[in-house]
Amino acid sequence: MPQEPLKICLASSEFTPLAKTGGLADVASALSVFLGGKGHDIRVLIPLYSSIDTSTLEITQVDYLQNLPIKMGPHQFHYSIDTARLPGTELSIYLLRCPQLYDRPGVYTSGADEHLRFILLSRAAIEMCQHMGFAPDIFHCHDWHTSLIPLYLKTRYSWDRLFQNTRSVLTIHNIGYQGVFSADILPDLGLRHETDKLHQDDLASGMINFLRTGVLYADLLTTVSPNYAEEILGPEYGMGLQDILQQRRHSLVGILNGVDYKEWNPASDPLIPHTFDKRRIAGKKKNKLALMKELNLDCSDDMPLIGMVTRLTGQKGLDLVEQVVPDMMMQRRFAMAILGSGEPHYEHFFSWLQDRYRDRVCFYRGFNNKLAHEIEAGSDMFLMPSLFEPCGLNQMYSLRYGTVPIVRRTGGLADSVQQFDPSSGKGTGIVFNDYNATALGWAINFALDLYPEKTTWRKLMRNGMSMDYSWEQQGQHYIDLFYRLLGK
Repeated sequence: MPQEPLKICLASSEFTPLAKTGGLADVASALSVFLGGKGHDIRVLIPLYSSIDTSTLEITQVDYLQNLPIKMGPHQFHYSIDTARLPGTELSIYLLRCPQLYDRPGVYTSGADEHLRFILLSRAAIEMCQHMGFAPDIFHCHDWHTSLIPLYLKTRYSWDRLFQNTRSVLTIHNIGYQGVFSADILPDLGLRHETDKLHQDDLASGMINFLRTGVLYADLLTTVSPNYAEEILGPEYGMGLQDILQQRRHSLVGILNGVDYKEWNPASDPLIPHTFDKRRIAGKKKNKLALMKELNLDCSDDMPLIGMVTRLTGQKGLDLVEQVVPDMMMQRRFAMAILGSGEPHYEHFFSWLQDRYRDRVCFYRGFNNKLAHEIEAGSDMFLMPSLFEPCGLNQMYSLRYGTVPIVRRTGGLADSVQQFDPSSGKGTGIVFNDYNATALGWAINFALDLYPEKTTWRKLMRNGMSMDYSWEQQGQHYIDLFYRLLGK
């Protein structure tokens, strides 16, 4: 007998393509589209930031969700909820409109009212369901921004029998961001009679940690790769939450993020000059030549090309790149195409590297979606030497595009890339273990030494192109998990 469709309310601070600063937006969006496509009733709520380009949206006001009052401590606001179709999909989403809080240049701010912006998102998600008479089977919360929902369901809104069978799931995308605020915000939480439910050690230290609160009260915790779920149980990656996660380890599940192969597919990608697949692999070299010419790189004698598309932060292992690549550029013959922006120190490093090797290094500061696709399609190798990587998506894009990933064995990189063994022909990339310059140097040299062996290299490419990390595969894990949580 077919299972009854799930009723899900998903609240997120980011949602591709409307509001995005990282992978959270991609996952929230792609998972919602997948669940809706499978016939589940999913109601998505995101803030209507003023930075969202609404020109592509046909926004309709929900008449019974207009100008609703809400009090947060001494603060009184009114909010409205509108609806629109997510561009390019059949998914309808809900937009939380409150200009006092969301009319800002970016998604996140350093303002004194930052906590209010996401208290409102959490409470509005619950109250939206109340006004709709919608009893979710699952409240799916994402990162610290909606981590108060599980506590609110058990306290402020526990009186409402609409939610008596509702379960909460909190997905941790990056434990490094926890939403830590001064305990001075306590009145704004609206939990005057339930302060004993907050983490008492945090309160004694004068702080309130939104993510820790969510970890305490969510019925189920997930994170974005199985390996990361293990890593955050220890002090190196737990970022101070490892003790409470250890206590809840039996409620913690790692599910590798999926990839949107409608967007990231070399056989149909409109952003690359030559389409190809694992049976028509010749187009790969054509993309490489086109990219290197576009970037004014030396493409003579089949110069190996290493690509990077990344945020320029310490998390991404860029200090190792600084230690290894300049000397290796003098010793080995290869080119690099780097796309990204971030910490000024790393921007200056890649600018210096480009100036020193004008015909072999191109650094594009900022983000360019078309160039990101071209680098994935045209590079021979893709470098991700991350210090930690909860999931990572670029290594999975690279696999599909026949671009051999060079990665460190951490988080989702360890779950999605297997070390290639030339003797057996098995494996999908180059994987190194230790976080040091020697290990990264070994990995790059291994790839450069293997590259001239064309038959072996094509085998490695095709191995990667055969992998399936689609949401059709990964999204089903969420559905199964939700049903198990509900006892269905």
